[in-house]
Amino acid sequence: MTFAWKKVQGFLLVLLLAVSVVVSLLIGHPKSAVSQKLPPTSNSKPSIVLVHGAFADATGWQHVIPLLERDGYTVTGVQNPLLSLAEDVATTKRVIDAQKGSVIVVGHSYGGAVITGAAVDNPQVKALVYIAAFVPDVGEKIGQLNSKYEPPLLSTALVPDAAGLLYIDRAKFRDVFAKDVSGTEARVMAATQKPIASAAFDQSLDKAVGKTIPSWYLVAQEDRAINPELERFMAKRINAQTTEIKSSHVPFISHPKEVVKLIEQAATAVAK
Repeated sequence: MTFAWKKVQGFLLVLLLAVSVVVSLLIGHPKSAVSQKLPPTSNSKPSIVLVHGAFADATGWQHVIPLLERDGYTVTGVQNPLLSLAEDVATTKRVIDAQKGSVIVVGHSYGGAVITGAAVDNPQVKALVYIAAFVPDVGEKIGQLNSKYEPPLLSTALVPDAAGLLYIDRAKFRDVFAKDVSGTEARVMAATQKPIASAAFDQSLDKAVGKTIPSWYLVAQEDRAINPELERFMAKRINAQTTEIKSSHVPFISHPKEVVKLIEQAATAVAK
């Protein structure tokens, strides 16, 4: 018998012994050896749908999404065209309908109006979270809501492009929209902003959720895009659980942990 063959025999013997040990463990302790190592087969947490506002797209949630996913939530950011309120409601509704199980829908700014229409008559939606957002009633235009209180600085900074779509003047962007965001990030936001059709602000909802779905609202105390007093008015009108934060119009960028905390608070409350 050659030396090489002896080495092969030795290896096979060790392998046989190892297999025998594993088999004996599986027979003697099936639960501890197998089931404990299997990943969970389902996620009982609700899905989170995030809806951006005007002058932005879904990538604005980039600081919030990783924190929610870390905590085990399935997150989807809606990309709305911002060409009409009805079209944005329809787009958001399709995303909500595509989720499995319970859903928490979060809207920022103009996105609040969108989710107020998109969540109507949908039993999947267990809670709405408004982040410095508009919450119009049926037939109520965003322009009408703005007229209830002193107009915000944003109203003096809007400029149309060649097609009449509205942008925020880049020279004024940080001051009126993202005062507490770093200069670098604010410049990127200004350069990549997504315009909105001015007509969207003059359109209204045929149906609105009103007080039919539990709601949470985050008031941005230093908001220059929506008057904070208007935010408080809208939150009170729908009986939302309201939290305030010293923030510009974009707390999901400047204070993502606090925004995630509110979203998860809503998700936990409706799961009980």
